[in-house]
Amino acid sequence: MTQQILAGDRYTKAYVSALETGIARPSMVALTYLSDRLGLPASHFLDEQHPAWSRLEIDMHLASGEWQVAADGYRSLLDGPLDDPARAEALRGLAEAEARLDHGRAAVVAGAEAARLFGELGRPADEALARYWLAYGLYESDNEADARSLLTSLLTRVRGGLNVEPDFELRLLMALASVESRSGSYRESLGYLEAARGMAADLDDRRRATYLFGLAVSYRETGDLEAAIRTGTQAMALYRAAGAELESASIENDLALAYVASGNIERASELAEQAHREAEEAGDERLLAAILETEAQIAAAAGDRAGAQVLADRSAELARATGNRLALMASVLTGARMLRDGGDGDAAESRFAEAAALAREGGSVGRLRDVLLEWADLRAGHGDHRGAYELSREALEVN
Repeated sequence: MTQQILAGDRYTKAYVSALETGIARPSMVALTYLSDRLGLPASHFLDEQHPAWSRLEIDMHLASGEWQVAADGYRSLLDGPLDDPARAEALRGLAEAEARLDHGRAAVVAGAEAARLFGELGRPADEALARYWLAYGLYESDNEADARSLLTSLLTRVRGGLNVEPDFELRLLMALASVESRSGSYRESLGYLEAARGMAADLDDRRRATYLFGLAVSYRETGDLEAAIRTGTQAMALYRAAGAELESASIENDLALAYVASGNIERASELAEQAHREAEEAGDERLLAAILETEAQIAAAAGDRAGAQVLADRSAELARATGNRLALMASVLTGARMLRDGGDGDAAESRFAEAAALAREGGSVGRLRDVLLEWADLRAGHGDHRGAYELSREALEVN
């Protein structure tokens, strides 16, 4: 069979030649087409005797969301002999897989090395993508400052003409919105998402849902509860249509917060219960920690201070175990409020101090300011005006 006959009417002789010499790698569609013409299954080209094809199989696991399988595969490849281009590509794949698994530090290590290698190879677009996953790992490691700096630099390069991927600028804007939201800079977060609005129109359902989810969170944090509920409901419908159960649980949890803030306790409870059930079924304790904190807020809004305290304590315990710093800070703050409202000033003082320490460690400017001001009110209410002044002054100086 000649190269032209194998190529058929879909590909070219030059493409088949590039595959044979290793210059190009086929997509799964091309591999299936060509293997059919050779009378062989695609798996024939994916066995362990062909490292290049093993890499393609691992890439397919990554693309299909099997992140732990992909991470294990990339590590296996990296244990063997690889030239610099192949090593850089495997490291970038590993960085993405680890970031998807919420393994921030591992993503940072792999992403940084991949970016260095791609830079030395003179492949700026690949280097930029590796730096994106590096920034993702920094964000997951609660290093918002470095993540912001890296993402801002990438956005400047893309707007200056660097061509990476069709939706890369949108991904950068959404990532920056997440960083600003976690840092408590909600209006800045909303600004990035509004800038991305036009680019999000052509996304598939799942990625559009992710965009809308971020937008809903920013609306809620800036006080536009009507927009938060409307946008969040759209995101939830899209996630459900895409079969994304955990993402659905996350948006249900955020919608519950919007509803409790608007005074609709009944609807907030329904959404939180549903999110709780889905997180438990999926075994996602990190998400469950956040949902328990939401349920604590709902109990507090319903006047059940004792129940709210129990839920906040459970959330804090689970958040510590899973490394969910954001849920931990929120649950400690909710517990502090319950103790304050119950008249236990000393215990509340201790909890507010813990919440402030967590906000400082996480670099969350907006949240730190809010905690300090509430803590100052507690001290002022107990006659400690000097202590209240010191906290208020710190809150004003936070930047």
